[in-house]
Amino acid sequence: MPSIRYAKPSDAKRLAALAEETFRDTFGSVNAAEDMDLHCRTSYAEAVQLAEISNAGMVTLVCEEGGNLTAFAQLRWSEAPGCVSAKSPGEILRLYVAKSWHGRGVAHDLMATCIKEMENRESDVVWLGVWERNPRAMAFYRKFGFGEVGEHVFPLGTDPQRDVIMARPVFNRPPGA
Repeated sequence: MPSIRYAKPSDAKRLAALAEETFRDTFGSVNAAEDMDLHCRTSYAEAVQLAEISNAGMVTLVCEEGGNLTAFAQLRWSEAPGCVSAKSPGEILRLYVAKSWHGRGVAHDLMATCIKEMENRESDVVWLGVWERNPRAMAFYRKFGFGEVGEHVFPLGTDPQRDVIMARPVFNRPPGA
């Protein structure tokens, strides 16, 4: 099983490649190529990943097996949308797993680590946005006790898409989480 650790600046290039690969694998076939290209360029470039790894208001976790990155999560602490009721919210901005690692427990372990990080940062609620057309991800989040609380617009390139906002209390762990 891959080990989970905090990302280092030296991970930025590999993280950028993994982020783009997993995003394209998941959403490329159902979105316009131009919008995918624009989103990947502005969200996953090496310089963007380096800035996010270095950002004190974020945490980037990576899963590594045999020197290869297999998954990652990015967490941040900033203002939450109004539908998230919390005193100290934390967001799971991204939780991506390479296709070859789907179904092998990596996402479960990574999510558990994300929630532990939220506990360590004393967040009372953890929230995330998930594309309305990604039922697999929504089902996964529900297993961890997340419920739908609202929606927001996620700009994919020039295409404004609807994300469902899901949230859960940090300290109310469901069985098995």
